[in-house]
Amino acid sequence: MHTELCDRLGIEFPIFAFSHCRDVVAAVSRAGGFGVLGAVAFPPEQLEVELAWIDEHVGDKPYGVDVVIPGKYEGMGELDPVKLEADLLAAVPAEHREFADRILAEHHVPKFPEGEKPVGDLLGWTAATATPQVEVALKHEKVRLIANALGTPPADVIDEIHGHGLLVAALCGSAHQALRHKEAGVDIVIAQGTEGGGHTGEIGSVVLWPEVVDAVSPVPVLAAGGVGSGRQIAAALALGAQGVWTGSLWLTVEEAETGQRELGNYLSATSRDTVRSRSFTGKPCRMLKNDWTEAWEDPANPDPLPMPMQFMVSGDCVARTHQYESEGEADRVMFNPVGQIVGRMNRVRPVKDLVFDLVEEYVEATERLQRLSD
Repeated sequence: MHTELCDRLGIEFPIFAFSHCRDVVAAVSRAGGFGVLGAVAFPPEQLEVELAWIDEHVGDKPYGVDVVIPGKYEGMGELDPVKLEADLLAAVPAEHREFADRILAEHHVPKFPEGEKPVGDLLGWTAATATPQVEVALKHEKVRLIANALGTPPADVIDEIHGHGLLVAALCGSAHQALRHKEAGVDIVIAQGTEGGGHTGEIGSVVLWPEVVDAVSPVPVLAAGGVGSGRQIAAALALGAQGVWTGSLWLTVEEAETGQRELGNYLSATSRDTVRSRSFTGKPCRMLKNDWTEAWEDPANPDPLPMPMQFMVSGDCVARTHQYESEGEADRVMFNPVGQIVGRMNRVRPVKDLVFDLVEEYVEATERLQRLSD
């Protein structure tokens, strides 16, 4: 399991692992893969802390950082985060906040004490908030790649990253989007099928991967969406990808910071228990279906707001259900972003064991194919 990207990045296996947990990122890179830290929830000063920790625990291995600069969002063009946040907060209808509060009250999720607010209203969903995160990442020598999770990165951001000698990656859900990435100078295109967790399009992985490979060649493509075994890695490489981009798998490893009730949700879920919903971020995002997602689908209730305004409504739910996950019925309304591969995520194991299991399954799959051609 060795491709050109392995040599380009100095890694053993072309297994890219997206995680919001620094322990997972460092462990994947140490195991021979390429860990990528999701930065969306970290203010710049906290991101600096996280990256400094990874630097100390990753040895001489490289890793990456994932930011979110959507191609389209409310308030686009405003680069002052303070003004942008104030403008968007003023535009959030009161009925949406009241509706969200009612859902949490019905599920007996406690409120935070007066004056306590662990999560900001405006996370890194915008150029105004994500660009400072890029600036922090560029200060760390072991960061070799910066990925954008939504849309083609702005030209000035691509130029700055390239100016520091780093690679730029960007996710897409169609060949049309992939071509925009290529034209903008993106170094690695990540083709994510609808099976994936988080923000996804509507095209299945087996259809999408070769379409994107053919569209952007010779730009290397990583296959994402529904990758949870070595057999699926073998399929991705057979379809022309140079590696895989994985995320959901790392939610149930020993090193993850996943809460116990959230972990229980993942371990007990089947591949039929996910839904693409705008109820948390404002853009279609795959997660476990629960009472929160169902409530926002009801035509009698408010429609989700555009990104990033919807998180200004749902952010309180995310924070409270994780802070008080053992209280009331928090597990029935919490944000559980995950792909359809969740049906395979039925045990907890160390990152190192999972990486090696993926490699061993890949070898077995390729050897089986080789025997068929003998």
